[in-house]
Amino acid sequence: MDMLFIKGKYKSALEVLIEMKNQDVKFSKDTYVLAFAICYKLNSLESFKICTTLREEALIKGEVLSTRASCFAVALALNQNQVEKAISIFSQIMKPESIICTNLNIMIHIQSNTFKALMEILKDATEGNVSRFVKKHEFSEEVLAKVREKVKDVPVLLARFDELYEKLHINGQVTTYTLDALLCHTPKDQKSHMMLLNKRTVSRRNFQPLSQSLWAE
Repeated sequence: MDMLFIKGKYKSALEVLIEMKNQDVKFSKDTYVLAFAICYKLNSLESFKICTTLREEALIKGEVLSTRASCFAVALALNQNQVEKAISIFSQIMKPESIICTNLNIMIHIQSNTFKALMEILKDATEGNVSRFVKKHEFSEEVLAKVREKVKDVPVLLARFDELYEKLHINGQVTTYTLDALLCHTPKDQKSHMMLLNKRTVSRRNFQPLSQSLWAE
């Protein structure tokens, strides 16, 4: 996954995954993460349609998609201004407590113009009645800046936001990582996604093993 983001060969990677699909290679949970990440990075109407199709086919087959895969799908839908689709996908995430889910939820409220509910989320996050054993929600500085931009012309909301923003900073609940950086971060203990590709499957473009074809160049 890291190599994919570093090299940025998203179109080539998508071609390989489509070829795998055409050859009826079964996708694992991690393969779906990789596929949705590629579609998210391409951020086009075509990649959105591919992501949607792959996701719907997986659900029809009864496959359980990981939270991370779903997060890429939500982010792509938001980037394509498909808010209702983003809401639908997000609602199916079983445990939306991660920092990525927290910030995607804020983005959904921003693009839905549901600012009262958004302020309630921020208010709940700042309250100190949460057990010290429970990790507090963290918010991206970038995402919070988008909230402020949206409410800047409504004095009451702006004043409320600035108050909550200050509390979040004092509590250490604001991170400088962008939403994109959070999405594309690969945990150190996670196995390399290079292992996802079936070495016995051959790329039609250059007859190299797919794993070699995808990560070479």
